[in-house]
Amino acid sequence: MLELRPNCECCDRDLPPDSPAAMICSFECTFCADCADTRLAGRCPNCGGELLRRPIRPADKLARYPASAQRVRKPCAGSDLPATATA
Repeated sequence: MLELRPNCECCDRDLPPDSPAAMICSFECTFCADCADTRLAGRCPNCGGELLRRPIRPADKLARYPASAQRVRKPCAGSDLPATATA
């Protein structure tokens, strides 16, 4: 089951579970559509995989299968925010 991470790993933008702007690779690295397109050229900087739109979990399933609350940050081209991993 997908983690549905809460933020863009590059710019730290919030990406709620129902965000159509969330993009993921096959390892679930998560980025906003803006970073995926402008900074990353559609490729995950961690694994080199393709970034695709993250599916939206139906609202009635979120109670039983909640999204992750752990924020992940990694260095990203053009980002001035430091890398962090916080809960």
